[in-house]
Amino acid sequence: PTCLAMASGSGDGNSTLKRCLGVLRDARNDSEQFAALLLVTKAVRAGEVDAKTRRQIFDAIGFTFPNRLLTSRQPPAGLGLTLLACFCTDPELAGHSQILNKIPTFNDILVSPCNPDSTSMIDDVYQCLSAVMATTRGPRELVIKGTVSALCQAYVNCSYGSDRALTLLLGLLAIAEAKCWQRDAPHLLAVLSKLSDDFLRAEDMTKFELCEVLPHFVPLSPPLTQDSQGCECLHRLYKGLAKILGSKLSQSQRDPALKLAACLVQACGSEWIPAGSAGSKFLALLVNLACVEVRLTLEEPDPLEAEGKKEVVTACYVLIEMGIQECLKEEKPLLEEVQKMQLMRIMEEAFGAVIFYLRQVKQEELQDPFIFASVRILGAWMAEETSSLKQEICELLPFLVHYAKKLFKEGSPAASLPQPELMSTEGSGLPQDALRFLLPGFCHLTAEDRPRDILVSEGAPALLCEYFLHQWEVLTSEPGSLTPLTSTEMSLQTACGIFLNLVVTAPDLIRRDKTFSSLMDMLLKSLPLLLPQKDHLVLAANIATLGLMMARILKKKEFPLAKLHIALHGQRPVLQGTQSAKEFFGAAIRFLSQAHTAQADPGSNGLAAAVSPAYASAWADVRELWFLGMQALAGCVPLFPWLPPAVLQARWLEGLSELLTRVTPASVDFELVAAFQGVLVELARASKPCRDVILSHHGREWANLYGMAALEQCLSEQ
Repeated sequence: PTCLAMASGSGDGNSTLKRCLGVLRDARNDSEQFAALLLVTKAVRAGEVDAKTRRQIFDAIGFTFPNRLLTSRQPPAGLGLTLLACFCTDPELAGHSQILNKIPTFNDILVSPCNPDSTSMIDDVYQCLSAVMATTRGPRELVIKGTVSALCQAYVNCSYGSDRALTLLLGLLAIAEAKCWQRDAPHLLAVLSKLSDDFLRAEDMTKFELCEVLPHFVPLSPPLTQDSQGCECLHRLYKGLAKILGSKLSQSQRDPALKLAACLVQACGSEWIPAGSAGSKFLALLVNLACVEVRLTLEEPDPLEAEGKKEVVTACYVLIEMGIQECLKEEKPLLEEVQKMQLMRIMEEAFGAVIFYLRQVKQEELQDPFIFASVRILGAWMAEETSSLKQEICELLPFLVHYAKKLFKEGSPAASLPQPELMSTEGSGLPQDALRFLLPGFCHLTAEDRPRDILVSEGAPALLCEYFLHQWEVLTSEPGSLTPLTSTEMSLQTACGIFLNLVVTAPDLIRRDKTFSSLMDMLLKSLPLLLPQKDHLVLAANIATLGLMMARILKKKEFPLAKLHIALHGQRPVLQGTQSAKEFFGAAIRFLSQAHTAQADPGSNGLAAAVSPAYASAWADVRELWFLGMQALAGCVPLFPWLPPAVLQARWLEGLSELLTRVTPASVDFELVAAFQGVLVELARASKPCRDVILSHHGREWANLYGMAALEQCLSEQ
């Protein structure tokens, strides 16, 4: 009666509400409390309650009464939910365990059939879920307790409030995309299926609005191409994009379409584009539009002033990178040769604009993730296209080295962390590894005089040595064994290629730059650890060959300085017969000696020389390094007195003699014969025990059989 009197009496809503709160506190039974709550709830629903009063409501009734109302089947329906929605407007209460425990109840209400009388309950549920998601623990609890599935069902079924379901899904995917897809992939695929169907059917501005929404539902993992429903979604998205991009568009319409296309490329490469004439024309159109957008934007005086331009140009970079890969693809290419030539010319113009833009970058802008994206895409171009824009790239090299050095120095402890995706221009605050993307281009450039001189003058070799040492630490940081093939290992392999170029073209630099002594020390220690590891043969081949070639150069430097070095430092130089040096050469000998074996020759009853099974799968990447390593080992034999005994200890001469005796000479090609002869001649000249072993194993006979004239002559000399 008190509450009814207050409800019908005069006074503003807040004063009435405060009197009701007094009744709530002093209520003698459930009936009085219930009547007061009806008025409180009415005020809450009408939006008449400020934050302070909401807290007073909670202090007056707590969670007990709303909990009882939720579990009770008595009317009025939704009263408990309204109170919880009221409490959730307080961030502290929204993260309370009593609210988090109600998440399954909220989910059940969302997926239950909705009648016209229960829409306010749905509104309250969405208010509670939105408040929970804004808390620290909330997103994780929502994912674990099945809210993603409930939201997906609500959206796919076009239930009341489905637009709010989509908004909440977008929020959860932004925070915990991987977890959402791990737990609820079928439901999320159903949402993507509906969105892609709507996208294909839409003929109004909805189509462009969906371009903004769809990228959030395209997962990087698992790939959509592995699932029939995912493939159907991709095909609808392809058809929808083809329809859009083939039309005349305003910038505000074109930009979201390009960003959606880039998102699909990041997730699926070019697999979502069908083979055939229509697919190749669409791919060429995509890359063409991306190149035009890059040029139009980056050639402007203030290229990125317009809101959102960085995101669009970064999306274009993704499309251009796909264009580079497709132009180089020889197996099942999507593009015809004429299209490839046209696109390479168009992309060259776009990269001219990227270089122009990077030359304007100021020192204070270097932390901008868009600069990183621009350097990364230029690195992709430099890795593959070595002849165009050479003058412009040479002029930009000082900036590229400075930029890579700055990021590496400032972020060494975290340089190995996973890189943010190319599409992410906001970044994660983590240091980014620019060198990783520049290494392949630098590898090409160090083979040429002018760019190599610029790189050397800018301090690139010292930076690369530091980077190599750091990346080796990253690779070996896993306890027990080396990590499987990663971008870190690829970076180490490419860095070895750069150092090999420098060894061949600039040996004086290797001798005078002290950082190469540190690199040599690391190579000596790493090969014995690396060689026994499975699946790391290519890196082992790089390190073995580089170490042997550097050893030959550095040893010649050490000859006149060895005594002085010991006098000053009390220790031997790196290559003066140290244990690590002997272990390295022992490992290098094992790598070189175990590469070939005898196996049955299908064309005859005899045996043929063949690559060893352990080397076979990697031989395409290892072959050239093996031959270089054999040449380098031959050059090292006269310089290291303890090297011939190491060869004898490994019993390589006996094994090689047996191989050459057993196989048919026709199965050993001329290049392989020359490699074996180069090492054998140096061993026979430098070591009488080696010469004796060769002779005792019919060395003269098989030297004659294989046409090893230099070895024959050496063995004939007294």
